Formats: sequence, structure tokens, C-alpha cells
Amino acid sequence: MAFLSTTHHQNGLSSTLSNVSSPKGSDLMVLKVASVLSTSYSDTDFRDAILLADQRAVGTNVKNRRQLRLDLLGEAIGCNGEIVGEMGLVAERLKDVRGVVERLNSRIQDMKRQIDSAHDRTTPALRGMASLFEQRLAIERKQEILGAIESYFIMTDDEIESLTSTMRPVDTSFFSHLQKARRITLGCDILLGFESQTLGLELIDRTSVHVNMAFQKLYKWVQQEFKALNLDNPHVNPSMRQALRVLAERPSLFQNCLDLFATSRERYLSETFHCALTGITPQGAEDASIRPIDLTAHDPLRYVGDMFAWVHSATVGEREALETLFAVGKDDALHASTSNPNTTLWDLPVDEASEGSEFKVLEALGQLMDRNFLPVVRLLRQRVEQAIQSNEDVIPAYKISTLLSFYRTTFEKLLGPGSGLEECAGALEKVAKRQFRSLVRDNVLSVQGEFQQVPSNLEPPRFLQEAFKQLGAILQIYESSLSASADSGSEVQGILSQAFDPFMSGCEEIAKPMTNPEGGIFLVNCKLAAAHCLGSFESTAFRATQIRDEVARDVLNLINDQHAVFRRKSGLDDLLKNLDEGEEVDVSQASVRQASQELDDFLPSALMDAMDRLKGLQDAEMARQIIEQAAEKFCADFERLEEFLASQNNAEDAPDPDGGLSFSRTSAEIRVLLS
Repeated sequence: MAFLSTTHHQNGLSSTLSNVSSPKGSDLMVLKVASVLSTSYSDTDFRDAILLADQRAVGTNVKNRRQLRLDLLGEAIGCNGEIVGEMGLVAERLKDVRGVVERLNSRIQDMKRQIDSAHDRTTPALRGMASLFEQRLAIERKQEILGAIESYFIMTDDEIESLTSTMRPVDTSFFSHLQKARRITLGCDILLGFESQTLGLELIDRTSVHVNMAFQKLYKWVQQEFKALNLDNPHVNPSMRQALRVLAERPSLFQNCLDLFATSRERYLSETFHCALTGITPQGAEDASIRPIDLTAHDPLRYVGDMFAWVHSATVGEREALETLFAVGKDDALHASTSNPNTTLWDLPVDEASEGSEFKVLEALGQLMDRNFLPVVRLLRQRVEQAIQSNEDVIPAYKISTLLSFYRTTFEKLLGPGSGLEECAGALEKVAKRQFRSLVRDNVLSVQGEFQQVPSNLEPPRFLQEAFKQLGAILQIYESSLSASADSGSEVQGILSQAFDPFMSGCEEIAKPMTNPEGGIFLVNCKLAAAHCLGSFESTAFRATQIRDEVARDVLNLINDQHAVFRRKSGLDDLLKNLDEGEEVDVSQASVRQASQELDDFLPSALMDAMDRLKGLQDAEMARQIIEQAAEKFCADFERLEEFLASQNNAEDAPDPDGGLSFSRTSAEIRVLLS
């Protein structure tokens, strides 16, 4: 409101002044008023001035406005005087502070002079102490190096005694001390790299003696343990595993131990196998708890199977025992059991003596297995060959060969290819297959006399039926064996060439002198029986398909033969032959009547005669189809002949009073009579 009143008064004043003043004064007043009016209330200074004027409650007259200005100037001068007075006090205080600072500076300079004097006096002593400290650090480093060298390269008397004394046992401490000795030997290579090699040479000489003595002690200890070792006990001394692992780094010592162990195992397994065969212990006493294989196995197959079953069981037990003893893994490397607390002792360093002579324990175990079972394999080969040669039956002979193939595959998976047992089983399998082929050939030779005998009812001969029974048993054994999945078909081809093809060839020889349709019917019956036998097995399904294709060709021959019989007995054969050859046909009324008469005599019994003619065919459905197809061909021939006669009648100029040339039967009537 003050602002509005002020503005109003100013406007009134400006109008009044503009009326009484001169033109020049009027212009100045206008400019002032315009300047005041153009000032925005948002201007901070202008707004503060208006608020201050409101607080002063200044009136609108000129005197008050002038007095306001003077009051404001007086207040500003008073404030400035107070500020000047305060600044005078501050100046006095600053003078006091400068005096204090000057006194502090003088004291600091005195302290610096005292410190410099003290530093000059203590510098020589500090230099001496630093030199002594460096010497102490050097001595401590030398002591640490000496201690490390002593702990790494020097063996105590107790450790040396543990390695070399036979009175001390071979235990965990022995292997840890041996590992330290081996580590010293390898570490001497570092010492030999310095200019002075005396220490390295002395340590190598001394440690090598201790290591050699330790290996000799270990070698004798392993030999003693092998003599008392019982592989049937699953709990093997862990130190024994460690000893074998360490001793394997000296192949000569390790091989000597293996030779001793193999000799004892050869004798043990040989005696055990002989006891299993005869029931008599090595001491000559009879063991009532054992059922002797020689007495319980009455047939060759059971005898061979029991012997190989025992050998397989013994092989598995021996393999597991040796793998437990030597801690062998599947990666062709030695490893320690994870439950063994001394696992780190397996990673011993390799010295120069064993360097370059790699020793694979799995390969050594394979050789050890072959050596252990060498007497068993020799006795097994003799017994099985005798059993194979004594067998005179074809089926058991093939079963024995299949059984031997199964054990050959089993031993190959268990022991790897090239093992003694795998080679033994493979050699015996070849002997069994030769015996099987020999028996099959003998069987073929024994029935060759029956190849000339023709069965009265044209059924497959007795020798062929027996051969199919035998072949079915052989194929069933083959498909149930492991060799069927791995065989590429050569074994099946061999079986068919030996136990099937000779008999089918014999049937073909029988059919050669036979006339039609007996010969064809006989071959079809034999081939149907063969297809039925071979089609029951997946491995011979391809051959059954081939035989069925041959049967289809033989059936076609029978259809053609029956068709020829229909043509010949119906009296139409000559006319149809001339018609087929394109010659002129005698179509006189007399010839047509004669052909019709023969046709009338043939048709009533034609179907029964055909069925009687093919009654030897064992497949009645096939016989019916043969007659139907032959009849269909005959009807087609008759229709062609009818069409020819009709064309001849149409070609005649004068009609025949008897109705032209025609048969007494139509093609539809013939179809009905032959269906």
C-alpha cells in the first residue's frame, strides 16, 4: 500500500511539476519517473528499499523524504565508525600476536641448534649400530641357509640306521627316510652346478651308499613277505604295496622278486587245479569238500565248461588279488589307495639308475598272470583237446566251440589281447571248429547213400529233415552266443556251407533223373522246408529269402508244365501251336468236332486230374494256385482260338448251313469247370 501511495503521489507530483517547471526540468522529471516506473519489483535492491521505507513509515511529503535520506546516511556513517573502532582493536590484538610469534621463532631456532648439536654427537654411534644390524641379518640368513642345507642334505644317524639296519622294520618311517635320501641325491645336482663341487660329490657318494643299502634291505624284506603272503586274504600289508612301488624303480630287483613270487604261485595254482580235477590234495589225501570235475562231468561239454569255469574264477581272484597287492589302476599306472594315509610316498623321485628304463606295472602283471597260470594252461589244453577229440556228436562239438569262443572273449576283456589264457582258448576254439567241420563232413558222407533214394510221396527225405533239425539247433546256439553280435556273417556262411549246402545239393542230385512234375514237386518241398528252417533265425533270413525266390521260379515251371498238360489232353495243343507259330490252321468242320469231342472228354475230370497230379506238393495252397494259374493260361489260349475261329467264320463268303466253325464249349463254361 505504501508503494501504491508513493507511486500515486509521485505521479501527482510529476504532473504538478510538469505544469510549473520549465521544459528542461520537466524532461528530467519525466526521465526519473520513467526510470522508477520501469524498475521491476523483482529487483532485490528496489524491493529492499521499498520495505525499508515501509518500516520507517515515511510520509509522502518532500521533507520526510529528505529526512529519510539524511537518516540513512547518518546510520551508515555511524556503522562505519563502529567498524573503524573494532578494526582498531583488531590491530592491537595483531600486534600482540606478532610479538608472540617472534618469541616462538626465537625459541625454535634455539631448539634447532640444540638438535643439530645432538645429531652431530650421535651420528657415528648410529652408523656403527646399522653396520652391526646388517651383520646380524647376514649371519641369520647364513644360519637359515645352513639349517635348510642340513635339513635337506644331511641325514641323521637315526635315519641312516632306519635305512640300513636289518633290525629296524620296514614301515612308514623307512619309506619317508628313503624318500629323503632320494631327494638328497637329486638335490646334489644343484650343488654340482657351483664352482666348488666337493660338497655335492661327497653327499652323492654318501647318500648313494645309503640308498643302495636301503634297496637291498627292501629287496630281502619283500622276498620274505612273498614267502608268507596269502593272496586269499583281502587285507594286505600297506607297507607291502609301498615296498613294491618303490622296488619297481629298480627293475632288476623287482623282477627277481616277481620270479620268486611267480614260482610259488605256479606251484599253488597247479596243485589247486589238479585238486579241483581229481579231488586229491597235494599231500595225497582226498578232500571231501571238493566235487572232482573228472567224476562229476559226464559229457564233454560239461567237462570243458567246468574246467574253464574254474579257471575263469581263479583268474578273476588272482587278478583282483594282484591288483590289490600292486595297487594297479585302469590308467596303466600305479596309484595308492585314497584311504591310505601315506599316499604321498608313492611319488618318489627317479634317480639316474632308473632313468630311461620305464616300467609299466600292468604289463608286468600281465606277464606275471601268464607265468602263474602256465602249468594250468598246459594241463587245461591237454584235457580240453582230449575232450574235443573224444566227442563224436555234431551239436556238442559246436556247443564246445561256442563255449570256447565265449571264454576267449572273456579272457581277452579280463586280461587283454595276447594273454596266455586268451591264446589258449583261441587255439582250443580252432581245434573245436575243426572237429565240428570234420564231424559234419563225416555226417554228409554217411548219408550219401541215401542221395539216390527217391521218397514215394515226394516229401523231403529223412536225411534232409534230420539235417534241418541239426542245423536249427546249431543256429540257435550261434544266435544265443556272444560271437553272433561280433560276427560279420562269415561264421554263418561257414555253417551253411558245411551243414546245409551238401544236403541241398544231394536233393538236387535226387531230382535230376526224375520226370515232371515229380522232380519239380520234390525240389519245391525240399526248398520250402529249407526256407522254413532258415527263416526262423535272424542270421539266416537272407538265405531263406534267396530260397523262396528259387521256389518262385520252380513254381513257375510247374505252372508251365500243368498248362502244357491242359493243352495236350484237351486236344487243342496242335491248333494252339500252329496259332502261336503263325502257320495256317486246319479249321475244317471235322477237325473242330474232333477237338470239341476231346475237350468234352477232358473237362469233367481235368481239375481232379490236375489236383491228383500235384498231390505230392506239401503246400496245398501253393498247389491250388498252380492249378488256377495254369487254368487261367489255358482259358486265355482257348479265347484266342475262339477269336480266330470267329474271324474265319466272318471271312467265309457263303454261310455254313451248320452254323459255322465253333467249339461245343465256350470259354466261360471252361472257366467254370476248371475253377
